[in-house]
Amino acid sequence: MSCRPSDISLFYILIFLSLTFCTVTLFNPFFFFYSIPGGLGYGSLPDNLKQGQTQKVIYCVHGKPGGCCATIVSGGPVPGGSITIVDEHCHQERGNTVDKHARRKLITASILCLVFMIAECVGGYLSGSLAIATDAAHLLTDFASFMISLFALWVAQRKPSRTMPFGWYRAEVIGALTSVLTIWVVTGVLVYLAAERIIHKQFEIDAFVMLITSGIGVLVNFIMGLTLHQHGPKHNHSHEGVVGVQPAIKPRKNINVRAAFIHVIGDLLQSVGVFIAACIIYYKPDWKIVDPICTFLFSVLVLMTTFAIIKDTLLVLMEGIPKDVDFNEVLNTFMGIDGVVRVHNLRIWALSLDKTALSAHLAISPNVSSSDILKIASRKIHSRFNFFEMTLQIENFQPNMENCDQCKVPPS
Repeated sequence: MSCRPSDISLFYILIFLSLTFCTVTLFNPFFFFYSIPGGLGYGSLPDNLKQGQTQKVIYCVHGKPGGCCATIVSGGPVPGGSITIVDEHCHQERGNTVDKHARRKLITASILCLVFMIAECVGGYLSGSLAIATDAAHLLTDFASFMISLFALWVAQRKPSRTMPFGWYRAEVIGALTSVLTIWVVTGVLVYLAAERIIHKQFEIDAFVMLITSGIGVLVNFIMGLTLHQHGPKHNHSHEGVVGVQPAIKPRKNINVRAAFIHVIGDLLQSVGVFIAACIIYYKPDWKIVDPICTFLFSVLVLMTTFAIIKDTLLVLMEGIPKDVDFNEVLNTFMGIDGVVRVHNLRIWALSLDKTALSAHLAISPNVSSSDILKIASRKIHSRFNFFEMTLQIENFQPNMENCDQCKVPPS
């Protein structure tokens, strides 16, 4: 089936108007209503707390006002409308605002990706262009990766159980790893097809359709990139009368949104490259070899941009220490407590990219109180770091610990 260029142009104009309407609707704050004053979250001050005011704070790690395992501490002055609370509990709980925000970004990008993928399928059928159909398959892969990320975010919210004591936090890490590996598979297929075209040189390219498709592709990928771009963390909202805890470490960006953003950046660069190649082929039809050459160049670029995510996901799966946590700084914090003679079995590992766990044995002098040491150690660690889980074992110092290989600090 053939179609005139004017009909194809009209088709893409209609698709562009639909995408514009879709984008305006999705970015409308009344459509994605997620910020409610006095809502259910942590991190901002209640309306009745004035700047510089001191009050007692009830902090419950399970998110219940009044606390089911609460520790009541006195809050200091509130500089600039913020407050930092140090408690003696073994772990801290964060609100799920970041996950909701990540889900919103991924849903928006998924809708845009799905709409344009359908447009490319219809456009490929009308024009009989294999290039458009191939690009639609690439978008299908992106859409599938977004769905994997959304599923991973949903699974990660499941509560811990006796068989899964740390919950499902690493599900989003596995989702991001699967997403990146999918990119590599698709890139390998595209490189293979490009090599075949260079060897056999038996292919035809409709430069006009290529121009229209890549032009709209640049616009759509740019919009999706803006949607998935992660700015600095915004404040959450608190329960009435409950003040949240400000993290001591800067919150990390959601890894699934980051993986999806890398997807879109790769697609955007590829669309720009295809658009430039289409311009060249449109004016110089004999230079159609530019198409597979661009495929090679941008395939290498896409692979390079995904190595960082692979490195981060493997670090989590191998239970490595996060890059922004200094082992020696944590060790020195414990050793700086009066009465602590030795620290051994210090373990710091990433449950996910935004949740870190710690466990340690503190060997103390026989003339100090173990409960006091535990309280001081918990306060110091919570005031300087943002460990999601922490387990401390207090034991009396024994001379044979000096020669114990297991008690020695591991090499760097």
